Amino acid sequence: MLVPRAKELERRLQETERQLRLFQRVSRMMARDQSLQEVLQESVSLIAAFMECDSCLLYLLDGDELVLCATSAPQRDQVGRVRLRLGEGLTGWVARERRLLAISREAYKDPRFKLFRDLPEDAFEAFLSAPVIARNRVVGVINVQHRVPHAHTGGEMELLSTVGEQIGCLLVLARMDPATLDKVSHAELALSAPGGLGSPGGR
Repeated sequence: MLVPRAKELERRLQETERQLRLFQRVSRMMARDQSLQEVLQESVSLIAAFMECDSCLLYLLDGDELVLCATSAPQRDQVGRVRLRLGEGLTGWVARERRLLAISREAYKDPRFKLFRDLPEDAFEAFLSAPVIARNRVVGVINVQHRVPHAHTGGEMELLSTVGEQIGCLLVLARMDPATLDKVSHAELALSAPGGLGSPGGR
């Protein structure tokens, strides 16, 4: 019994190391001076490669609509064109409910599903989706899809949820003017913030 247990522990360690590498690469993008579109595009490509899925799509909020902003597919003509309302389709449901959604097969038969004929991913079997969170608010949704049935692991769900939070941080950083970033006193910002070292109860 020791040999199978050792192999299982080795497999889990390898999976954890793979997840860590993905988180590290996304974090490094947060520190680089790149355009937001470049970062988002690189993020979905990384996720698709690490999760060995057939598609990764990223939607971001524009008012009360979700807009397709990045895709791992070579054909990207639908970026900026595919839109859906909050609560509409599987993706809209994830955004409205702020919940992870995992469907292992026949995602297109789910009653919440909405067909977009121009998206080949709508014929895929497995669907995993997580909200993109920024400042404790849902600002988008990230989807991972497989052409064939796929039982999502707890590790895959946790990975996508964490990357969704990282992308949310990227969006917050993207709003900052680099010139302002050069001028601001980061120490003063931290010390004057509620709960900071310079405030009552901050120690």
